[in-house]
Amino acid sequence: MCVIWGLPYLLIRVSVHSVTPALLVFMRTAIGACLLLPFAIWRGRFRAVLPFWLPLVAYTLIEIAIPWVLLSEAERTITSSLSGLLVAAVPLAGTVIARRSGGQERLSRNHMAGLVVGLLGVAAVLGFDLGGMTIAAGLEMAVVILCYATGPQILARGLADLPGLSVVAYSLGLAALLYLPIAVIQLPVSWPSEKVVASVATLGVVCTAVAFIVFLQLIRQIGAVRATVVTYVNPAVAVVLGVAVLHEHFSLGTAIGFALILAGSGLATRGRRPLPPELTATAPAALET
Repeated sequence: MCVIWGLPYLLIRVSVHSVTPALLVFMRTAIGACLLLPFAIWRGRFRAVLPFWLPLVAYTLIEIAIPWVLLSEAERTITSSLSGLLVAAVPLAGTVIARRSGGQERLSRNHMAGLVVGLLGVAAVLGFDLGGMTIAAGLEMAVVILCYATGPQILARGLADLPGLSVVAYSLGLAALLYLPIAVIQLPVSWPSEKVVASVATLGVVCTAVAFIVFLQLIRQIGAVRATVVTYVNPAVAVVLGVAVLHEHFSLGTAIGFALILAGSGLATRGRRPLPPELTATAPAALET
């Protein structure tokens, strides 16, 4: 799972130079929806989803439609490794949002220390290795992080009665329908290269449809808490792939910043009650790319 969800940053970076971000999001969500929706419909859960259409739409926008297109747009400018490192700050933002949105949990000294350490890590990454960062890309990544941190709040409060696979399948279908008109307009004049086609297909099949099925099985075998380790490891995979495949720069600041982000995320989330297994399946680690 760490490899599967560390891979999209590389694949997005490869794809966005040949297809637009909106078209890329459409193709990825359409492939994922075509593979997962039959399972959700076969389970007879369609009618059960209808009463939850409003939070489902909100979740689709916040967790998929908005961040996926902004992440793809940002990766036109910044490196795949930098985007993966910045997304590692999602647990930090999630801690703050959960508290500010009326969560009952008090922030302990460890939580506060984790937030500070994590922010220092983000500052180290941005300060020592901008990776082509522009103001626009920085704002896009900030919105991506906020969306990924907010999505689970919608999930836990509005969609708790639905199984995770159904939420994912219908969300992907809604996102594909949303981007369909834009995708039709932005179809490329010529067929993309084999490398781009393979990247898009891998994003849709492996990093979306197969990933969720495998993650659900992983949770059943080792539990939700241990399965969330992928949240902290997949950014490292993104960095390794970016450096090894795309020859992206890896600096001392990147290494220090990443270590601080992981340490801060661990402190900020220590002792927090985990989401139920089906909800954890669609937590930020599962949908952040």
